[in-house]
Amino acid sequence: MSSTFGNRIHLSIFGQSHSTAIGCSLDGLPAGIPIDLEALQAFCDRRAPGKNDTSTPRREADVVHVLSGIANGHTCGAPFAAVIENTNTRSRDYSELRRVPRPGHADWPAYIRYGNWHDVAGGGHFSGRLTAPLCVAGGLALQALAQLGITVCAHMQQVGDVTDVHLNDLFLEKSQAKAILQNELPCIDPQAAALMHTTILSAKKRLDSVGGAVECAVYGVPAGIGDPMFDGIENRIAHIAFGIPAVKGLEFGAGFKVASMYGSQNNDAYRMSNGRVCCQTNHAGGALGGITTGAPIVFRVALKPTPSIAQKQQSVSLPDGTDTPLSVKGRHDPCIVARAVPVVEAAAALAVLDALLEDGRFEVPPSPDFRPQRCRQ
Repeated sequence: MSSTFGNRIHLSIFGQSHSTAIGCSLDGLPAGIPIDLEALQAFCDRRAPGKNDTSTPRREADVVHVLSGIANGHTCGAPFAAVIENTNTRSRDYSELRRVPRPGHADWPAYIRYGNWHDVAGGGHFSGRLTAPLCVAGGLALQALAQLGITVCAHMQQVGDVTDVHLNDLFLEKSQAKAILQNELPCIDPQAAALMHTTILSAKKRLDSVGGAVECAVYGVPAGIGDPMFDGIENRIAHIAFGIPAVKGLEFGAGFKVASMYGSQNNDAYRMSNGRVCCQTNHAGGALGGITTGAPIVFRVALKPTPSIAQKQQSVSLPDGTDTPLSVKGRHDPCIVARAVPVVEAAAALAVLDALLEDGRFEVPPSPDFRPQRCRQ
């Protein structure tokens, strides 16, 4: 399995949903970045399961145990490593899935790809549980980007047919960021949050699940970042975003709406503002030719409904080669969109940090007590 990401930073995620622990290593972080471990834990807590009636009843504390890479409150240049223990597993709920694969899940293709040696408990390495260490690494990236005045903000933009208002695509509105953290679900509009809550509980009552979308904006990224053709900023974000289980679609700026637009409507006009070239609109989503324009990077990911549902579905018995019904047991989210919000922020932060480091735009000053010494000739 290729569970690594990055050109300048190197992220590796390990573990399975029901293994002893899950974790990550992150190599390539510059030394000297101040890290607030309490803020990192608080960020990871936003993704943690079992918080309310719209998520899985599986409860995990998701305490981040940092193993290396941090000293005296700063990155020290060594590879960062951290683990999160799995403490509330019920593998027996998944014993039949090696025989009867779940529709909509990776059970069947993994059966073929790995010759039936894959771990099926809780979804194994394909589980959304693996987004926990992604949030750990992304939480570090968010704190690193903050040193450059870069902010990442995401929210539930859609659940079923219910939609939230959009993020401001030209500048950060602090009131929007505040509302996302305060509302019942991470939405800007409290009415949208309430309607989404009702939609999720309705699907749960029917033993079903529902999909949705997360919108994310990265504010403060300078113009000129990205390496066409295949390491443009959109390419990097897409690469890591599709590593998030359940992501089935991705669009930047106006996205698929451009198919019905004219050039006069889609083009973002330029104007001078305080001596800088600025976009008047942001249909491009902050990138042209794979290179940032200086406007916020704005994108949306579509997330499919949780495939593990208790409704009876049609599947097959692999040992017998016969058709058979399946009702999935276990504890599953009726909608994963709310918990995906910090995961999308983490993914965006890692992609942008990787691009900035590769472009040489990220420099950390030496320690105040550093005294450079010349070698005697």
